[in-house]
Amino acid sequence: MVWAMLRSLDIRDVLIIDHLSLEFAPGLNVLTGETGAGKSILLDALGFVLGWRGRAELVRAGAAQGEVTAEFDLPAGHAARAVLAAAGFPDPDELILRRVNTADGRKTAYINDRRVSGEVLRELSDTLVELHGQHDDRGLLNPRGHRNLLDDFAGVDLTAARAAWRAQSAARDALAQATAALERAQVEEDYLRHAVAELDKLAPEQGEEATLDAKRRMMQGAAKIRADIQRAYAGLTDGGEATLREAMRWLEGASDRANGQLDAPLAALGRALIELGDAQAGVESCLRQLDFNPSELDAMEERLFAIRALARKHGVLADDLGGFADGLRLRLAAIDGGAAGIAKLEQTLAEAQRSFQREAMALTKARRAAAQRLDRAMAAELAPLKMERAVFTTEVSLGEQGPEGVDAVQFTVATNPGAPAGALNKIASGGELSRFLLALKVCLTGDTPGLTLIFDEIDRGVGGATADAVGRRLKSLAGQAQVLVVTHSPQVAALGGHHWRVEKRVVKGQTLSTVVPLNPDERIEEIGRMLSGDSVTEAAREAARALLG
Repeated sequence: MVWAMLRSLDIRDVLIIDHLSLEFAPGLNVLTGETGAGKSILLDALGFVLGWRGRAELVRAGAAQGEVTAEFDLPAGHAARAVLAAAGFPDPDELILRRVNTADGRKTAYINDRRVSGEVLRELSDTLVELHGQHDDRGLLNPRGHRNLLDDFAGVDLTAARAAWRAQSAARDALAQATAALERAQVEEDYLRHAVAELDKLAPEQGEEATLDAKRRMMQGAAKIRADIQRAYAGLTDGGEATLREAMRWLEGASDRANGQLDAPLAALGRALIELGDAQAGVESCLRQLDFNPSELDAMEERLFAIRALARKHGVLADDLGGFADGLRLRLAAIDGGAAGIAKLEQTLAEAQRSFQREAMALTKARRAAAQRLDRAMAAELAPLKMERAVFTTEVSLGEQGPEGVDAVQFTVATNPGAPAGALNKIASGGELSRFLLALKVCLTGDTPGLTLIFDEIDRGVGGATADAVGRRLKSLAGQAQVLVVTHSPQVAALGGHHWRVEKRVVKGQTLSTVVPLNPDERIEEIGRMLSGDSVTEAAREAARALLG
């Protein structure tokens, strides 16, 4: 198995710790000490450097900032390396996490002295450390999280189910929107059909209003200007052209004897005749256009007024009537084709629902199989913890549909044969609950390689042979991974491979916490204290020696 090890933890100015440097080792590491000595502070500090959510204020009173550094051995192939690679880190020989909390609340995290976000730090920590403690118990005891725990144990891939749920939701939303749109359109169907018929009958064209208005104005002014234009035309045609042509004949006859002096005038007269012809044609064209039937003006005014009235009715510009009509036709088409469109959307939704049900059924099957494996694994774990008669059951039942399937999952226990099963926290006593949770934690993390396992007072509520059984299970687990245990049990402490005592001291009026590694003689004294209290008797020392073997 490829597993990392927490090599060291350096804490500076955190809560009641001024400076503390710990060197951890493989196997079972135990931390003991009186209540309130600061054992939980160590876990708070470790959680802080790993990016976990915890206490808001960690900086020791009077200090500018608190700082925690954790160093891990990271073997080749460990899952943390993939997280580091995804975050752009080179493949490291060592892993050093550092996090700083200033007195004003700002937090800064570093991996191998490169600044990183808390999100990357938490993602990395998931591959390094698994904590089981009093707060963690609430997670295991909350049925809302049991399905996620079972999924992690089963190793199921939720990607397909989530995609199918999104597709189903999208299809349902599209159908609802189309249905609502059709219902809204049907309310105004009569208006739409009447309006489109009216617009189709008139059929206004782009720019037609301006054209009609110009022609109308010209017709209205035609009577006044036509007489003047007619007189001008008569002047151009009756005498002007004949006089010019006559003059050109006389000049052409004399030009041979004028030594070229008449060439320019003749050319000018030629141009004048051409221009005169153009003028005659233009005036003639204008006169033709001014010739109209009065009924034509009436018809033109009627159409112009109809276009303007329709534009006012619909609140659009006259030139926009064509586009407005196209929009109405689209709405009518939506009504006419709405039933077919909705039928197609209903078919899409049905297909999406079938796809989701297939994925959900596959998840249910995987979860039920995993539940049986978990129940068997729990039975194997409970036996050495003096709970061989207890029955742990993972119930998989029908729940609310969602992106992760249709199953509801709950862990239940029956502490004695024939006794009714119930929720962990309602059926088990304090000592039984600790052992159930230890077994459950071991089962749920047993297939997760590379984790340092931390247990915070997992032995609370048990003593004697039961505490010894818990300790032996922890020691066995430590043969496969590094295990850190905060304990008040002398039986568990005696089985540790490495032992530290957490204690408080007062320095210059300040209460500080420190951690002391214990040698064999000191371990006897500490375990004796755990057995007998503040006054360690020789009998307690003998009992401690017996526990230590």
